[in-house]
Amino acid sequence: MAGVQGIDHVNLSAPVELLERVRHFYVDVIGLREGPRPTFRSGSRGYWLYAGTEPVMHLTGEARAQTTGGLDHIAFACAGLPAMRAKLDAAGVPYRIDVVDMPPQVQLFLTDPAGVGVELNFRS
Repeated sequence: MAGVQGIDHVNLSAPVELLERVRHFYVDVIGLREGPRPTFRSGSRGYWLYAGTEPVMHLTGEARAQTTGGLDHIAFACAGLPAMRAKLDAAGVPYRIDVVDMPPQVQLFLTDPAGVGVELNFRS
């Protein structure tokens, strides 16, 4: 069937001087893992971050600061709420908690080092 079948990945651009902090946040705090990234003819610098076997986030270093435009947040389906809260607390990352009933889940809302909102969803 032709047409959109799902989201492939999110590309987050950050100033080059902030790129390592953003990578650290998504790998060491959120739990994505760095994986293979193709070589681009443009010579762009960055990382591909994986959830399982899929590269779900592409990080790109930019020479100038970017804004998120209309992007409000990125949401990830997660497991292990107590461990994630402990990791965020240990890293000093502030977050807000919400509990919703449909679908039943706990949501953590935080902001990455580039200023992008992040939502972590833990379904019950």
